[in-house]
Amino acid sequence: MRSLFATLLVALLVAAPAMAKPVTYKLDSGHTQIRVVWNHFGFSNPSANFTHITGTLVYDAADPAKSSVKVDIPMSGLDTHVAKLDEHLKGADFFDIAKFPTAHFVSTKVTPAGEGKLTVEGNLSVHGITKPVTLHVTVNKVGMQPMLKAPAAGFDATTTLKRSDFGVGAYAPMVSDEIKVHITVEALGAEAYAKMQKMMKGE
Repeated sequence: MRSLFATLLVALLVAAPAMAKPVTYKLDSGHTQIRVVWNHFGFSNPSANFTHITGTLVYDAADPAKSSVKVDIPMSGLDTHVAKLDEHLKGADFFDIAKFPTAHFVSTKVTPAGEGKLTVEGNLSVHGITKPVTLHVTVNKVGMQPMLKAPAAGFDATTTLKRSDFGVGAYAPMVSDEIKVHITVEALGAEAYAKMQKMMKGE
């Protein structure tokens, strides 16, 4: 009996560090989206989505401070569901995506902020300008993705930005300078993601 107990104890001690290791995930572009909302002359609150987002997320559930995220946001993925508005926002008055096709976010610090909550600080680069940004993050779920049978993690995050900070402040303050941002992220374990990409390419 003592021998069995000792064996189980050793197994748990050996397994514990492995369970605590950070896990590297790749963002699932099909289930990752950024939504921004602004005020238009006080009358309405239109929104736009950014899609086709890619990136790498490292998450350590045991020690979130060891986590990090790096994201690329193609500005061509901007979609207001109004073609003329999309064209205007992508043009020289605003994002000028011909010159600045991609936005980037790179975390610099992750801090636990309560049960299932994180504060993620980082640098956001948009329109050729880089500014510090703080994201308020909710950990939705970390576990196995049931369809793919692969490790997955999901998060939501919010922040508020001033578009003038990034050189896209046209028509402010009549069109609000402040932009409310909501991000939803689903990410797959890096190995599973690589396999999925090969399958999609028919390899």
